[in-house]
Amino acid sequence: MVGNTDARIALVLLTPLIGAIVSYFSGRISRRLSATIATLAVVFSCFASLSLWSELDSGKSFTFTLGSWFSFDKLQLPLQLVFDRLSALMCLVITGIGALIHVYSIGYMADDEGSPRFFAYLNLFVASMLLLVLGSSLPVLFIGWEGVGLCSYLLIGFWFSNPDYAKAGRKAFVMNRVGDIGLMVAMFALYTATGTLDIHDLNTPDRLGQLGSTVALIAGLGLFLAATGKSAQIPLFTWLPDAMAGPTPVSALIHAATMVTAGVYLMARMHGVIELDPFVPALICWTAVATALVAGTIALVQNDIKKVLAYSTVSQLGFMFIAVGVGQYWVALFHVVTHAFFKACLFLSAGSVIHGCHHEQDMRKMGGLMKFMPATCAAYGIALLAIAGIWPFAGFFSKHAILDSISATTNPYLISYASCLGWSAKGLAVLTALYMARSFALTFLGTFRGTGHPHEAPLLMTIPVLTLAVLSVGGGWYLDHRLPEYLAEVAPSSVHLAHAPLGVGGVVVGSLPGILGLALAVILFLIATDLKDAIRKLTAPLEWMFAGKYFADELLNFFVIRPVQLAGQVVKLIDHSIVGGSVTAVGQISRTLGELARRSATGQVATYVLLMFLATSVFVGLFVGK
Repeated sequence: MVGNTDARIALVLLTPLIGAIVSYFSGRISRRLSATIATLAVVFSCFASLSLWSELDSGKSFTFTLGSWFSFDKLQLPLQLVFDRLSALMCLVITGIGALIHVYSIGYMADDEGSPRFFAYLNLFVASMLLLVLGSSLPVLFIGWEGVGLCSYLLIGFWFSNPDYAKAGRKAFVMNRVGDIGLMVAMFALYTATGTLDIHDLNTPDRLGQLGSTVALIAGLGLFLAATGKSAQIPLFTWLPDAMAGPTPVSALIHAATMVTAGVYLMARMHGVIELDPFVPALICWTAVATALVAGTIALVQNDIKKVLAYSTVSQLGFMFIAVGVGQYWVALFHVVTHAFFKACLFLSAGSVIHGCHHEQDMRKMGGLMKFMPATCAAYGIALLAIAGIWPFAGFFSKHAILDSISATTNPYLISYASCLGWSAKGLAVLTALYMARSFALTFLGTFRGTGHPHEAPLLMTIPVLTLAVLSVGGGWYLDHRLPEYLAEVAPSSVHLAHAPLGVGGVVVGSLPGILGLALAVILFLIATDLKDAIRKLTAPLEWMFAGKYFADELLNFFVIRPVQLAGQVVKLIDHSIVGGSVTAVGQISRTLGELARRSATGQVATYVLLMFLATSVFVGLFVGK
């Protein structure tokens, strides 16, 4: 059975789904047993994915139909899974990184009584994410899309006894639902025009030719709105930093490696529709630049170590969408994978710091942790160099590819601004290195400013962190030589990028933005701290705006939430006073008439005769009077 392709595709999806159920109920026996079952389920799914991936040849894909979902008019929707090169790549990221995070979570959640519930949610999330990337049609993808949204809500608000954490979970859930409206609109528009929702079929020239300019624009904007919600782009980005309320492994899995990159995956899957109207990719690109800039400047003034990484994630998602906007989908997916390596490493390292500092997250109360937590410090430092784009670390290769892709754009709305976009991306790379180096300096360098005795994390937490650090070193070089050809068929690019080995000059120039950011951080935070204070005084209004997060939540509250609440109050008033009042009035009249009729029913024959006589007299009088 294991050798059967169909069975293995089913195992990839069903193993973590079954694991979620079994791990939850086994928690009644032992918390460690629950954690072990959940972890083994994801490991097994990872091995099944590797087995299938090893058999994928060029142009080949495996399909498995679980059954017929529903049939309506000409729409036939099987519950079908497709394992091609793109879904294989995503499955390996989801299950591979997911397995490491599950192992880490065994140590991190060891003392939490709710850990069986946590591991069940974590397995359910993995299953939902796998369904999202394996679905052969948009409705099947949408099941997984909603599933990861539900699991995100459950995991962000895992410690729901804290009202702030519960509120953060609700915020993530609602803001993602706003984006989901876009996906639904896109599906309706595409089905109306083509009569199909099969993803592969929709990207064929014949189907794309059936889409008029209006439908193409509506569908493209709808898909981008969906990606905006899931991948935290402006204006739907404020939920992701608040999502740090959940346990740190949640941040590593959902908000660094998998769920937030679902929007990039959707763009790559629906590349044919996205490119029909050049305005849509241009809008994606400029939105991405604005998102990366806003999130990066906010990260620069954060003091919570997880919040720095959260805003960094939003900024890196901006880099991915820049690649999408200029039509280089494989480059966007390249950064998805390298980001999964170094950002999961950063989050898990931060979790080890929080664990070792007795749940302290404020970097101003840390410092000097290098001597207390050398392994965590080394891993965080490696991931820092990777995200900064320093050769030969993973982020260098994917960011270098993004910068190359900008100069190669043929989009008529972008081609005149390619130079501006390129310099903007380089400036954002400098900013990334600056705020990440600041977090490293505040956490690991100097003297310890906190209380208690910091300590290194247990082995179950350290091994996954170091494994991710190794991937952050060598993963980029390997993928740089494999991904362009590997994804050419399933995520084609609008323009072919020449892929030549980098010489010494190319390595230095490519690393230069990261080097500048690190050098600036060393000057400001280690050497000339007086200069840093002087700059802060000169830029106080900017710092006020960055610290206030551009007042995005306040603006959203004023322009969206409060008008909706006001509209709700008006509707409530109309419902209670007019609609409800009318119904109540009719009922009251009926009740009054009934009461009068009841009182007239005395049971005396003489009274009834008198009433009949009076009624007859009135009736006759009316007609005789005419």
